[in-house]
Amino acid sequence: MHRAESRSHNRLVSVTLDETSIGRGNSDQEHERAIAIYDLVEENSFGLPNHAGGPYQLHIALHESKLALNIRDEAGEPIVVHILSLTPFRRILKDYFMICESYYAAIRTASPAQIEAIDMGRRGLHNEGAQLLAERLRGKIDCDFDTTRRIFTLITALHWKG
Repeated sequence: MHRAESRSHNRLVSVTLDETSIGRGNSDQEHERAIAIYDLVEENSFGLPNHAGGPYQLHIALHESKLALNIRDEAGEPIVVHILSLTPFRRILKDYFMICESYYAAIRTASPAQIEAIDMGRRGLHNEGAQLLAERLRGKIDCDFDTTRRIFTLITALHWKG
């Protein structure tokens, strides 16, 4: 039995980011994005209410300052596109990027205790963003917190200015 055959149909098998709406990040940010995509595809729980099931492909983009989650079946046939306003995320994203800048600077010069304190704040904001995303997706997409957290990481990737 292949590993994929033992997995649930309520899952993502592919995640892509829209190249035209992505701001390129520094090497640390690009690495974080690649890890999030890899982790998301490897382990996730993703389903659509009132849909027979996946597996699914997810394409994430920005469209007129809104988040577009384009969901397709495994063969690439369109199922649904959810458009979410990013306005509720503005404060979290602003604070998240500020603390990320502090974190990346601290990695190079600060003590381990300082780095850990900044990273705890960064993780807290990341969790806050994931929780907000979970609330915004309620009734549209069913996913667990780890999946939502990794999708939030990819949403931040769409805003990196590099």
